[in-house]
Amino acid sequence: MELYSFQVVLQTNLVPANKCTFSYAPRTSRLVSLLKERELRKLNTSFRSNAISCDGNIKTEPFADELCLSDGNDCRSINDESYQGFNNAPSDETESKEKKPTKQRLLVVANRLPVSAVRKGEDSWELKMSVGGLVSALLGMKEFEATWIGWAGIDVPDKIGQEALTKALAKKGCIPVFLDEDTAEKYYNGYCNNILWPVFHYLGLPEEDQLSTTLSFQSQFDAYKKANQMFADAVNEHYQEGDVVWCHDYHLMFLPRYLKALNSKMKVGWFLHTPFPSSEIYRMLPSRSELLRSVLAADLVGWLDSWSCSFHTYDYARHFVSACTRILGLEGTPEGVEDQGKLTHVAAFPVGIDPDRFIHTLELPQVQQHIKELKERFAGRKVMLGVDRLDMIKGIPQKILAFEKFLEENPSWRDKVVLLQLAAPSRTDVPEYQKLKGHVHEIVGRINGRFGTLTSVPIHHLDQSIDFHELCALYAVTDVALVTSIRDGMNLVSYEFAACQASKKGVLILSEFAGAAQSLGAGAILVNPWNIIEVAASFRYALDMAADEREKRHRHNFNYVITHTAQAWAETFISELNDTIVKAQLRTAQVPPLLPTNNAIDCYLQSNNRLVILGFSSTLTEPVDSQGRGLDQIKEMELKLHPKLKEPLKRLCDDPKTTVVVLSGSKRDILDNNFGDYNMCLAAENGSFLRFTTGEWVTAVPDNLNMDWVESVKHVFEYFTERTPRSYFELRETSLVWNYKYADTEFGRLQARDLLQYLWTGPISNAAVEVVQGRRSVEVRAIGVSKGAAIERILREIVQNKGMKEPIDYVLCIGNFLRKDEDIFKFFEPAASEASDKAKTSVSDNQEKITGNQKVGDHGQHEMTVLHEEDSLILTLKSERYFSCAVGKKRSDARFFLGSGNDLIMFLEKLANSS
Repeated sequence: MELYSFQVVLQTNLVPANKCTFSYAPRTSRLVSLLKERELRKLNTSFRSNAISCDGNIKTEPFADELCLSDGNDCRSINDESYQGFNNAPSDETESKEKKPTKQRLLVVANRLPVSAVRKGEDSWELKMSVGGLVSALLGMKEFEATWIGWAGIDVPDKIGQEALTKALAKKGCIPVFLDEDTAEKYYNGYCNNILWPVFHYLGLPEEDQLSTTLSFQSQFDAYKKANQMFADAVNEHYQEGDVVWCHDYHLMFLPRYLKALNSKMKVGWFLHTPFPSSEIYRMLPSRSELLRSVLAADLVGWLDSWSCSFHTYDYARHFVSACTRILGLEGTPEGVEDQGKLTHVAAFPVGIDPDRFIHTLELPQVQQHIKELKERFAGRKVMLGVDRLDMIKGIPQKILAFEKFLEENPSWRDKVVLLQLAAPSRTDVPEYQKLKGHVHEIVGRINGRFGTLTSVPIHHLDQSIDFHELCALYAVTDVALVTSIRDGMNLVSYEFAACQASKKGVLILSEFAGAAQSLGAGAILVNPWNIIEVAASFRYALDMAADEREKRHRHNFNYVITHTAQAWAETFISELNDTIVKAQLRTAQVPPLLPTNNAIDCYLQSNNRLVILGFSSTLTEPVDSQGRGLDQIKEMELKLHPKLKEPLKRLCDDPKTTVVVLSGSKRDILDNNFGDYNMCLAAENGSFLRFTTGEWVTAVPDNLNMDWVESVKHVFEYFTERTPRSYFELRETSLVWNYKYADTEFGRLQARDLLQYLWTGPISNAAVEVVQGRRSVEVRAIGVSKGAAIERILREIVQNKGMKEPIDYVLCIGNFLRKDEDIFKFFEPAASEASDKAKTSVSDNQEKITGNQKVGDHGQHEMTVLHEEDSLILTLKSERYFSCAVGKKRSDARFFLGSGNDLIMFLEKLANSS
């Protein structure tokens, strides 16, 4: 009820609510919230429209704040020295004395702080703030108190220097993480840039023999985990209850896992600023599973995307979900990835820029002067512009080669167009980047030598970054902007260009492999940068484009950029994270608690006649590949009792006060092979066949059980087994099971869907059967065959075999059962449901069932289940002495759960040792 009250408070802050008529509806509330946020953004846009005329002229006074925004191509410095960082103190003393609502704290964790630190003395530092898209987004978030945690990018080995830098950074709202030189080298230049970055951009892994001994995969991975742990420790040191922790990018994929280990209630979101590769590429990583599971520890996983309500044509987010299903064997849902009841929400969020900074900057006198000089410099020529980091993924060679092709095919344009290419240096010490730089220079030199004249050249190539004012001026005079990335995250150069084109209304040529293609695709000319002929043709089309078409395209791009801002992106992500936390709390309320092992053992010791019911597969079996894609499928398919359970199970079976039952869907011979030497009761094929190990098998199914459907279903299963690699089917005496656990996950699901449709419309359309869907299996069994329905028969067999003199007063039921078979958990519940009552069919005509309450001591009313057979009392079970427990699954009808088979081993060992 606390969660419901929380939601009421949130809503009453927005709209007065009628307490008498309020009803909690999570989906409706979320929809209303999203619609309200959208209307607020539209309202802000209308205010912006009042401030900016249709031709882009600003009606308000420009401001001198020179903060800039980029997509990571380069970091431009802030010239405004009055900038104080994220947590500015109020400048007005009166204002500071006013009572204000407490802001929610936001801890932003990224690899680098937005600060360049230069040491000036033993205890003095000079700091210079740098701004990118993330920083600009946070600057506009007024309702959060943001603090940035990250590496300062410099080795500070001495204590005095660390303390001085920490103190200086605190004034900027920043907290440093101090990485030693060796760790930083292996973590950042090693694992992040040498392994993760190439894989995420489809460039593949480096060969192991190309790495030095100190830079092996394992040493880099160890440094990566060590660095992530240091980030986690820094966050934990400054974390306060209620804070939101926002982790950023592939540098910190282990951080959500480490943070949750330190504090499971911490609100953690993780955002990736690069593409995420397809599962077939990602699976190359040696540490693929660990990285995925670490990210899944976050509450919300976000991707760069152009549309906040859908995936990037399923690209990045879909690839992540696919990797989790194919590699980890988890379940993908429309909302994200589910692992044993825990749902990690996976969504795509539109990142943007701060367009006001660009629009206002264009009005500055010095920028207007730059614009005038550039127009004079390139008078009579069309300007084509490329702004990139010198990187393999930016497609600079493809762009220049396409320009060469354009000049070849259009001689009339040779002296009427110029290409300005800015290539900010990147990783200049890496041989591959040095080779790329030389290759680009070679192409540029060849083209200029071929098409240039004594007075002009067609390409102006600069290996440098330029001042922010000069960049805005360049954007303003450009006729055609070129973004030809061969694989990119969002690439906000296209956004920056659109923000500066209110006057020129130039054309944007955009690679379909850049994330921005999904948002600006309608206004841009989309190209495949690998198709040189296509790109060259797009140059001609853009240069010849009519004014009215340029106007329409620009209007679309400009409107999108000014509405989908960096601030809106950050606010949407944090809002979604907070909402995800609330929904997770509601889901958690439906998850059973952990098995109280000490209490279960105490009740066990106080009882005189105990019944222990255990499942077999995924409960008592040897551990198998958790991904469901083991290399030795044949070995894994052979179910065997876990070696560590043999001794504790034997001790439990030898206890005269304890009856152990293994209830399984497996065939009789499998149970005989594993449990033939134990003193217990075996129930094969969901209780259809019973046997005490001291006797023979007894058939417990009706004599008139109709099995005429078996052959037709068998033919269907054989058909799909032949057409689904690594699937198999098992023919049992009362059922057939088709299993696709080892098949490709997505293909297996498609085949299972087709199999079910074929079954329902054909072989079993009129048969007395039930279809039971497992996680990766389809079972067809006769009606009435289930573990819950078998309990009465098992109890009857126990009474007859053991000659019970005392009723059963303790029941422990543990297993990883199919949903259909979880009626076994409900059977012993005192407050039996109607379904449970039906399951408790008569053992004999004279059997009497009573479900009632009994007052016991000072513990109040305790429900009790009482079962009689003729004159014998079978069961007198108090509610507090019944322990039903699911293993490895949190979404269950059981009272409790255990996280894994190892937890079960520890519990059974402790239980056996106590008796």
